[in-house]
Amino acid sequence: MTDLARLRPVDERISLKYGAGGRAMRALIEQIFADGMGEVPGGVGLAAMDDGAVIPIGDHRWLVLTTDSHVVKPRFFPGGDIGRLAVAGTVNDLAMMGATEPLALTCAAIVEEGFARAELERIWASIRATCVEAGTTVVTGDTKVMGRGELDGLALNTTGVAITDRYVRDCELRPGDLLIVTGTVGDHGLAVMATRHELALEIELRSDVAPVNGLVRAALAVGGAGVVAMKDPTRGGLASALAEMAGKSRVGIEVREPAVPVSDAVRAAGELLGIDPLVVANEGKVVMGVRPAAVDAVLAALRAHPQGAAAAVIGVCTDERPGAVVLDTGFGRRLLSEAEGELQPRIC
Repeated sequence: MTDLARLRPVDERISLKYGAGGRAMRALIEQIFADGMGEVPGGVGLAAMDDGAVIPIGDHRWLVLTTDSHVVKPRFFPGGDIGRLAVAGTVNDLAMMGATEPLALTCAAIVEEGFARAELERIWASIRATCVEAGTTVVTGDTKVMGRGELDGLALNTTGVAITDRYVRDCELRPGDLLIVTGTVGDHGLAVMATRHELALEIELRSDVAPVNGLVRAALAVGGAGVVAMKDPTRGGLASALAEMAGKSRVGIEVREPAVPVSDAVRAAGELLGIDPLVVANEGKVVMGVRPAAVDAVLAALRAHPQGAAAAVIGVCTDERPGAVVLDTGFGRRLLSEAEGELQPRIC
């Protein structure tokens, strides 16, 4: 259990912040769900709080398993929908563990009474299309129908399984390693926020939701063992992902803010709304920790891929202030703090 979780005991009543990423959610998982569970001899279990579990199945062969639930509101948004989000989120969690060839997914649907058949068919068409894009399929699942008013429309749970001959953790950084982000940050969270609240912005915000297993495969093909840590900056955004990686690896991370790719639309919307894009969720990006000798090859492979054209080196690991993320703005330095919970719930 982390020092942070010990210092912040979970409240007697569970609020939305505990399901929205950041410090509060980690405390909930560590203090309740992972307590006494999840140990996998020779692998990675729940207690590690990584993006998936790793189970040894032979010499240098591992089964990678992950599961996720999706309750985004609205269910359709620029760039995607709850179905695309469910498939991409699960495939991406497998990829963060180094498993870029998903064998199959499961999908359980909990549907509210009165839900429109046409909308359900549209969502399932999106699930099928995203599976094709990711090179996988749904092989089993479950269906439940709740009474009217007992559920807000639809909730999806997806589980993914893959096999790999090398898995990657999020805690293997060491001083001198460089941090890469594979594209612009903040796109998903701000697109969902603008759609939900019907904000009349004179800019186009579009979610980045997409399966990134092909992108990660390209990076691992050239980087090999030089790619030492990966995390997808979903709830809590880039700030939360970096904080978790720094804390687990016991290194400091220095980030150069001008190097972090942010689209003009997201930057403008963030300034208008007073929201820092670094704490906003992404659903099609990766944060990679890479040894210095492999950085050029990995960066070139990422930029050659359609999803990685804006990939950039954004920071470096140090032996100063282990567990802290320091942001160099170009005008000064400050701690980049992760939020207690997500700025807005129900974004994924």
